[in-house]
Amino acid sequence: MKTSMVGAMVLVSALAAGIASAQPARGETVKIYAAAAVKTPLTHIIAGYEKTSGNTVTVVYDTAGATEQKFRADPDAALLITTAPLIRNAESAGALKDGTTILLGGTVAAVAVPPGSKKPDVSTPGKLKAALLAAKRVAFSDPARGATVGTHFIKVIETLGIKDEVLKKATLARDGVETLRLVVEEGVDIGVSQSSEILQAHPDAMAGPFPKELALATDFSLWHRKAMSSGTKDIVGLLTGPAGREKLAAEGLLPPPAR
Repeated sequence: MKTSMVGAMVLVSALAAGIASAQPARGETVKIYAAAAVKTPLTHIIAGYEKTSGNTVTVVYDTAGATEQKFRADPDAALLITTAPLIRNAESAGALKDGTTILLGGTVAAVAVPPGSKKPDVSTPGKLKAALLAAKRVAFSDPARGATVGTHFIKVIETLGIKDEVLKKATLARDGVETLRLVVEEGVDIGVSQSSEILQAHPDAMAGPFPKELALATDFSLWHRKAMSSGTKDIVGLLTGPAGREKLAAEGLLPPPAR
């Protein structure tokens, strides 16, 4: 009798262990490094996931370049969201290995002004030049921190022949989110950032994209290791599924072209 009871208890314990292992992971922490261009939609998606999953998600936002560097330096990082060229370059150099890349969408470099103010015409190089010269203050993300649009903007003002004039009145922001805060909250006359960051900060702040001669289109991708935790798989599914892509598009991240 005692032997049978022991055997039964062992069987029950084994069944319980099997059931537990089949349940979704709870209490997991997933760490993401993401470019500021996706901050608003990603924040909303993650908030909903945490409520329903019981897992915790930590997201570190920064410029595209700083995001990629920090991800590679963090052994606990699970997901990387940054520009597609940065991911391709890191894979080619062997800095990112054994992973999968998924294109999330694209943005363009654009000009922002304080909501409610008169929007300058920036549709041609000459008109953009005039708007930048007329502005008392200009803000853009610091190229030294790996800012994609900030790096491009330096080339733009060099091409327009107004680099010195613009830099004298420029504030170099930590990232696009800070650039837009300076425009929306502090009234900086012109901010230069990703179109998605402008729309997420305040749709009425959008003055327009750079003229086609000076345009910059940037694709953003998600990168994850092929070996993923269940929580990481959940988040990848949310971001790349129909609802996630719809949310990204609604916040200015233009969807990838249909194949």
